[in-house]
Amino acid sequence: MSSHPIPIVDFTPFLDGSAKQQAADQLLGSFRSAGFVYLTNFGIPEGEVSEMFDLLKRFFALPHETKMLAPHPDSGIHHRGYSYPCQEKEIQYSDSGDEFTIAPPSMKESFECGSEHNDFMPNIWLPEGVLPGFNEACLTFFWKSHKVEQNILRALALGFGLEEEWFLRYHETANSQLRLHHYPSISSELLETNKLTRISAHTDFDTLTFLFQGEIGGLEIEDPNEPGKYVPVPPIPNSIVLNAGDFLRRWSNDTIRSTMHRVVAPPGVVAKDGLLPSRYSMPYFCAPDMSMIIDAIPGTWSADQPKKHEPVSVKEYAMKRFAANY
Repeated sequence: MSSHPIPIVDFTPFLDGSAKQQAADQLLGSFRSAGFVYLTNFGIPEGEVSEMFDLLKRFFALPHETKMLAPHPDSGIHHRGYSYPCQEKEIQYSDSGDEFTIAPPSMKESFECGSEHNDFMPNIWLPEGVLPGFNEACLTFFWKSHKVEQNILRALALGFGLEEEWFLRYHETANSQLRLHHYPSISSELLETNKLTRISAHTDFDTLTFLFQGEIGGLEIEDPNEPGKYVPVPPIPNSIVLNAGDFLRRWSNDTIRSTMHRVVAPPGVVAKDGLLPSRYSMPYFCAPDMSMIIDAIPGTWSADQPKKHEPVSVKEYAMKRFAANY
């Protein structure tokens, strides 16, 4: 692969309307070839992203007992609130959903939130006054990310030759999730011996995910040309890393890749006293409405290229994957 394992697409021509189809085609082409793409000029100013990173670092610096005032429920089906290190595990299911692999514990802590209008999965916040402005900032950033999501979905629809609003009809309830991640400083020996992981290899099961990376790397994706080989996806300033999830792969009748990825020790970083530095990131998971059924979209199948998957319920599939992670 090239010096960057995935393509870089400037989203400006889509957002300003100067070359919407060209940008849409580049985006879809990247998903077809790699399942991942760097997206620049995506619609959130750099300063606002930096402010959110500053705030999440303040949150994770709070004492454990303070963060536990907004605890993630024991059940994985309510994905909100604070999860302490190693509480969550990564499970990778086969397409049938009958087979899975369980990885070593993930040495990360996280905070998750979503739309304040989501009655199915209500937010779990810190009590008022514990970290002033935190709850409001999370919601504001969620809705800014939601606007980015909608524009990406419009571009993908154009890439598939559909009308722009096609995917938006499956994403009307803002059933998405913003996660704040902190990977604490950890012994490099524990990662090297696979006793712990930062995040083990997995695919995302949503429609798509975009990641705001901090300055410390560690994200790797499976090389689409060499299965089993992983290549770094280093942070690029003022960009998000966008990847297709399992739902989008199924929608595309497997013409789009949902690529395996993981988080490992950052390349080129020397462990100080045997410890790797902390890492911060913010993934945003774009998910369809729970009431929807995912089936191959028009134009991706024919008599000569039949559908590869049976239709699947978003709610049934998502709840199974959520529950398995806790």
